[in-house]
Amino acid sequence: MAIKKILRIGEQTLLNTAIAVTEFNTPALEALISDMFDTMAAADGAGLAAPQIGVGLRVVIFGVDANPRYPDVEPVPTTVLINPEITVLDDGLEEGWEGCLSVPGMRGLVPRYLAIRYRGMDQHGNIIDRKVDGFHARVVQHECDHLDGILYPQRIRDMRMFGFDDELAESGQPESFPES
Repeated sequence: MAIKKILRIGEQTLLNTAIAVTEFNTPALEALISDMFDTMAAADGAGLAAPQIGVGLRVVIFGVDANPRYPDVEPVPTTVLINPEITVLDDGLEEGWEGCLSVPGMRGLVPRYLAIRYRGMDQHGNIIDRKVDGFHARVVQHECDHLDGILYPQRIRDMRMFGFDDELAESGQPESFPES
């Protein structure tokens, strides 16, 4: 449908808590999801949350197939996830490099839970219930944070591990996580 402007860090809308979707199978919801997929694809993202395009609803999308931009990650199924709930399955945390379409050109080392269960609905109101780990779990946690007004820099433990892509690359830091 349309490529939307992605809001950047510093815009108040990104700090708000999104509200639950109450109606499914509506033209408005379908249009939102279509716009989100168009926007994510145009920005080469791995995921996108509705608040990132200025819509305060609890809707995220994500998906990664084989992509030369991040060849070492496992595929993540293309998913529309509405009103998500996350349950931690493994208290262990792993730090990994993350970027974000709302924090362009920067990366940070972010701790995330190793394994989670996420539940929610698709755009038709069908239940989604998955247990995931690794990169898939990281992507879901990152995107769902947006629904609660959290951007990944807020999760960084050591701000020395946060910076611009070029400078991090020059210092030998890996760039293993796509912007989402």
